[in-house]
Amino acid sequence: MPHMNRYQIRPTTVLDVDAVMAMYDHSRALMRAEGNSTQWVGYPTREQLQADMRGRSSFLVLDGHRPVGTFALVAGAEPTYGRIDHGRWLDPSSPYATLHRMAKVDGAHGVAAAMFDFAKRRHRHLRIDTHESNRTMRHLVAAAGFVHCGTVYMADGTERLAYEWWRWDEVGADLQEWVESEVLPRYEAFDAAHRTDHARRVVARAMLLLPSAATYVAAAMHDLGLAEGREEHHRASGRIVRQCRELRRWFSESDVELIAQAAEDHRASATGEPRSLLGRVVAEADRDVEPERIVRRTVEYGLTHYPTLDREGHWQRTLEHLHEKYAEGGYIRLWLDGTAASGGLTSPNAAPLAELRALIADRDRLRTLFDTLFDALRPSALNLKL
Repeated sequence: MPHMNRYQIRPTTVLDVDAVMAMYDHSRALMRAEGNSTQWVGYPTREQLQADMRGRSSFLVLDGHRPVGTFALVAGAEPTYGRIDHGRWLDPSSPYATLHRMAKVDGAHGVAAAMFDFAKRRHRHLRIDTHESNRTMRHLVAAAGFVHCGTVYMADGTERLAYEWWRWDEVGADLQEWVESEVLPRYEAFDAAHRTDHARRVVARAMLLLPSAATYVAAAMHDLGLAEGREEHHRASGRIVRQCRELRRWFSESDVELIAQAAEDHRASATGEPRSLLGRVVAEADRDVEPERIVRRTVEYGLTHYPTLDREGHWQRTLEHLHEKYAEGGYIRLWLDGTAASGGLTSPNAAPLAELRALIADRDRLRTLFDTLFDALRPSALNLKL
């Protein structure tokens, strides 16, 4: 980001209060212009800013001597993040810091990127939330590499989209830059259930299980074969890895082969076991079986690939897929069971898979969720066709 390096960041002082409050006003006006009428109503207050300053968590972004941005970076557990619905945190137990109250002046560019960079250098684990209607912030958060985890609730009960980010110290900056610029953008050409957010989630889940550069790349490249079709995408992903000359900058031929095999072995419908611990980890990371997310992805896939089906057709297709893959006797398998072959690792998917199977068995509850998701997702699918 070319603007980032010209900004300086320091703690907010009492002399900055009026400038910060003006930035809050400007950002509030931008939200209203986007149709976001419920976020930042009577907030942030001068008292909140002063509390941030007392806690040494308020910061000012400067362009020379001119204030251009403000944010709070608060270390420690955020009380409103104790409950999360429609998903789960990647790691609920690790210490983190939260970004709050981000705002800037009119016409300043790259300010948010500078804030995110500052926070990432100070903390390994970050969280943030924003309103669903705040399209600008949602775009900035995604661009900064945060993973959407679910829905949290403010003190007044209003909903916010919750995001999480990890710094992978095991991966060199040049390798991360290559993955961010050359690998992850390819996912935007895939169906809604396999876009960049899915790839980032697989990377994060895999790295929390087995942090290494090979894990990072194998998880990031595991679905690239979707460019050649779904049925053989796992084999195509392996071939793409083997043919990638750029990987030889960081990995030996044997490591590239290990990464390729992990990409090939990740598919849930594979009949054989993954050939390595890396393959087991990538397969588990791809098995994100949070119940609502699985049903959502199933509906999204159906709307994208079977646009002529009516509601009942999509319902039957959803039932068939869920029973074939996830119900008792379905083909999905979990590969981390605490044994030596699993490197002593245990599956993070065991409990949510049990929840999903209970949902599948409760036909009425599943139908209610399906109808809610179908009504929410179908307009977007229709717009894509127009």
